[in-house]
Amino acid sequence: MHLQEVPVGVSDLERFTPLIGADRIDQLRSLVSSSRDTFAGRTVWNVNSTATGGGVAEMLAALLPYARGAGVDTRWLVIKGDPAFYAITKRLHNGLHGVDTGPLGDAERDHYAEVTAANAEELLAQIRPGDVVLLHDPQTAGMVDAARSVGAKVVWRCHIGVDDPNDVVAATWEFLQPFLAEADRFVFSRAAHVPAWAPPDLVHIVPPSIDPFAVKNAEMSAGAVRAIVASIGLVAADGAAETPTFQRRDGSPGRVDHLADIIRTGPPPSPEAPLVVQVSRWDRLKDMAGVMHAFAQHVDPATGAHLALVGPNVSGVADDPEGGEVLAECQSAWRDLPHAERARIQLVCLPMYDLEENAAIVNAVQRSARVVIQKSLAEGFGLTVAEAMWKSRPMVASAVGGISDQIVDEESGLLVADPTDLATTGAQLNRILGDPELAQRLGSAAKARVGEHFLGERHLRQYAQLLATLIG
Repeated sequence: MHLQEVPVGVSDLERFTPLIGADRIDQLRSLVSSSRDTFAGRTVWNVNSTATGGGVAEMLAALLPYARGAGVDTRWLVIKGDPAFYAITKRLHNGLHGVDTGPLGDAERDHYAEVTAANAEELLAQIRPGDVVLLHDPQTAGMVDAARSVGAKVVWRCHIGVDDPNDVVAATWEFLQPFLAEADRFVFSRAAHVPAWAPPDLVHIVPPSIDPFAVKNAEMSAGAVRAIVASIGLVAADGAAETPTFQRRDGSPGRVDHLADIIRTGPPPSPEAPLVVQVSRWDRLKDMAGVMHAFAQHVDPATGAHLALVGPNVSGVADDPEGGEVLAECQSAWRDLPHAERARIQLVCLPMYDLEENAAIVNAVQRSARVVIQKSLAEGFGLTVAEAMWKSRPMVASAVGGISDQIVDEESGLLVADPTDLATTGAQLNRILGDPELAQRLGSAAKARVGEHFLGERHLRQYAQLLATLIG
């Protein structure tokens, strides 16, 4: 079992200058100057469970190069576990969302402790007194004590949670709390996700963010969007289509070479057909099957709209053993639909061979959507919401978790109070599909809101302030 170190590049925070006001850029420059002094001689370690797939890995890939560009020695390690460990941590993930997958007893606790201890032993060979270790999510909680034992400061960052905790959430915290008790700081995305046992003076609320310059969020021409979605098979090819190219993060050219795995009946929809898109992992809490039924039952066929449920190839997300099961459940539900409904719904698994190619495809898919939907049953934050909003897409989303922090209902998107309410979900989709002026207004306001509150520059400022007080 070996910790994997993920290479971290260098990015210049000055790139944000055109996107933020003078006050914010001044704060940013001050941060860069002070951070070089505060963190001189120290390493900031980030430890999580996967280098690919999911919002945590994407945020680390986006944020850490800016920290290095600010003069902070920042490194990223990924833990390793066996299938039993990932099954346990998936149950912890579900449990913190209030979903009961059965009790976690002594056998699970012992195996969890064994795997995290083995990873911690390798971590101890690298960290030094005075370093800062940011441990992300339940998979890493068992490493807190070991990191502190050598004089490192330890922050445990929880990206998940539920607004209305139940007995399942309480039992999950009971499993995790002994591993977390000695952490120096705790970071959550929302105040509602903070457990009652966490000392208030050690808790920080830091909402996630997107990187507007990442391949997934960078500007993309309409021609490139159309070429990419046609090249993967999402829509029919246009005879005048461009080559499906994109710009990699280092500025070099990239090309989309891999097809998506797509389940549908009949040919792909026309490039002109309105697309309703949900992009997420194949996770029951994302309720892809619920999106399908809401669309099939309640979105007017007269709109001409097609639904694309878009997720990763399930073999490309190492820390989610349920992905294949959820995809299979969605396939079964799709087959049970009447033929007329199947013909306007497709299940799309995106290639994961090249992460920047995958990011460019997601970028193009979101930009090609007439409406983006995120019908999560529970959500820590929901980065795909901010991503789509940044692309000026009108959104229909569940009013759960961090989605409610991102979207102001009727101003920067449309919220559905009850995520299981399929009729209202369909009605909100019909509103946007039938009202181009509403779509334009919501999309413009959405981009402005992300620019104000959810860019990586704000995220980095909050972390720098937190860590500076921790080092003190």
